[in-house]
Parts: sequence; structure tokens; C-alpha cells
Amino acid sequence: MDVLQPTLAKVPWMITALALVAGVLLDLFAPQPYEGLPLLAAAPLVAGATLSFRSALAIVCVTCVVSVGVDVERGRPATPLFVDLAVVGLIGVLALAVNRLIVRQGRDLALARDVAEAVQRAVLPDPPGSAGPLAVAAGYTAAQAEARIGGDFFAVQETPFGVRMIIGDVRGKGIAAVAAVAVAIGAFRHEAEYASTLVTLGQRMDEAMARAAAGSGPVASTEGFTTAVLAEVSADGEVLSLVNRGHPPPYLVLDGQIERLDPTAPQLPLGLGLGDLTPADSVPADVVRLPPGASLLLVTDGVTEARDKRGTFYDPIASERMRRRFSDPDALVDALTKDVGRWTEGERADDMAILAVTRRHRPPRAA
Repeated sequence: MDVLQPTLAKVPWMITALALVAGVLLDLFAPQPYEGLPLLAAAPLVAGATLSFRSALAIVCVTCVVSVGVDVERGRPATPLFVDLAVVGLIGVLALAVNRLIVRQGRDLALARDVAEAVQRAVLPDPPGSAGPLAVAAGYTAAQAEARIGGDFFAVQETPFGVRMIIGDVRGKGIAAVAAVAVAIGAFRHEAEYASTLVTLGQRMDEAMARAAAGSGPVASTEGFTTAVLAEVSADGEVLSLVNRGHPPPYLVLDGQIERLDPTAPQLPLGLGLGDLTPADSVPADVVRLPPGASLLLVTDGVTEARDKRGTFYDPIASERMRRRFSDPDALVDALTKDVGRWTEGERADDMAILAVTRRHRPPRAA
């Protein structure tokens, strides 16, 4: 790739030079009434659209000189000479104006991307590399690559009840989903410190998000829901608890084997404001053992609904590339991201978030 960059940078210069040379040859040797003026005029256009302003200005000047020189060589009268010069000069001025517009639009686009990325990092900061007995890694790919932001989110937090985490997907994509993501993460971070159980945490988040949705307009919309998986790992790392609020189930990865952790009692998504229909003590969390070295892999539907050219959904359990031992959660996230990219051949229809935590074989040393 590094070798190709200088070669690609020379392509605009080569096209510009080719247009100049072809224009001169056509003017000098082509039979009447054919002229090389259109090719000469193309040189400033190519330069204005692809080169820097100074380079484009130099090409415009050179083209004007070449146009006059060719007309003098062919012995054309003054009137056609000045007409040709005026045509080339006018096109050159337009090319320079196009150059300035392209540069300005590029700067505006770069600024918009920087702002979007800053917003995403503020709303969705990178999780810590470790939390309690867990090593943590995450990956995020937005469907709208130019915006660098989407509707998927995750968070990891140490609490008095153990390490709690969430992965979720708000309805919508891009900038429109930022407000909902901010509410969801804010509600999680606050309530995770006080809710005694995961089910209670989910209910409190549901209430907070429903209040936010009701306050955003005259009528609360039941379409503004958020699917999520809430997880909790005990302080010693032995016990993993899960509550699934209408989200794709997570996976347990251990020694080259992947097991999908389907919920025994699926619950409604967050934000619907229907928490009263499911009392906190009626739907217990699913509890499984988390052996040393095991990883919990949480994903959004950008992974599970990724399709190949035949329309087949991606399944990490069926992928041979995912059936190997991973030394850390970073390797697991990287492998899954690349595997989904291979499956879809780079096409992206939805945001994709991946959160992986691995129980260490040894507890971290106290500081």
C-alpha cells in the first residue's frame, strides 16, 4: 500500500500532461477542421479537480502559453488566436474556482467527521481495559461510515454488586440515534450503582428511557425502543448473570467452543414504559458459571444479521475461524470483526458493536 501511494499521486499529473501533449499533436498534425483545443482545455479542468491550487494555476498558465504558441506556429490570424486564448483562459478560471470549492468542501467534511467522532467518544467512550476479574475489549463499526457514529452502544462498570455491563441497540442509525444512546448509557451508569439485581436495573432503565421519550415530544412513541443485554460478573469472577431485553443473545467462548446463551425468559425491550407488566421478582436473571479463561461475547444485530451475497445470515457458531482459542478479548473482537467483514465482503447494512470480557486465570494484583 505504501508503494502504491506515490504512484497514485502521479496519476493526475500524467493525465494532465497527456491532455496537453495530445492537444498539441492534434493541433499540429490533424487535418482540418479538427483542432486540439478541447484537449488543451481539458488539462486545466483535470488539474483544478485533482491538484493543489498552485499546481492548477501553473497548469492554467502553461496551457495558455501552449495555446498561443500552437496558434503562432500554425500561422493563425490574431482573431482566432485570441479566441482560443480566451476559451482556454476562461476554462482555466473555472477550473481554479472548482479547485477552491473542492478544497472548501473537503475541509467542511473533515470538520463534520471530527465533530461526529468527538460526539461519539463523549457519548460512547472506550471501555476500560480491565474491570475486576475481567479483561475487556470492544469494537464498533457504524453503518454510516462518513458519520462515524450509530445507534449501537456498550458500557462496562465496576459496582458494589460486581462488574456490570450492557450492550444495546437503539432504533435508528447515525446522528438521529445519538440522543437515545446518551440516555441509555446515562441511565445504565447511574442505576447500575444502586439497583440490587439486574432485573431491577433493567426496569429502572426502562422507566428512565420512557420518561426521556415522553419528554422529547407531545406523544411518547412505542417505536422508540432499545434492545439490550445486561450482564453481571461477581467479584470473584465465578458467576455470570444475564438479562436479555429483546436483544440477540450473547455467547460463551471457551477452549475453541462457542455456546449461545439464549434467555430462558425473554423480556420486552427498554424504553417502552411497560415495566409494570413484568414485576422485578417475576423474571429472574439467567445464571451461568464463568470458568477461568472463558470469554463472554456480546454483539448487536449488525453481527447476527450480516448477510453474504446469497442472503445467508452470519452465525459465529458455524464459523470455523471462530473455533479457536483466543488469548485475550482483543483477539476475539478482532477475529469476529474480520470474520463478519469476510462474510459480507465489506458491505455494511447496520451498525455493529462487539463487547468481549475474559475472566483472567489469575486475579489482578492489588495496587
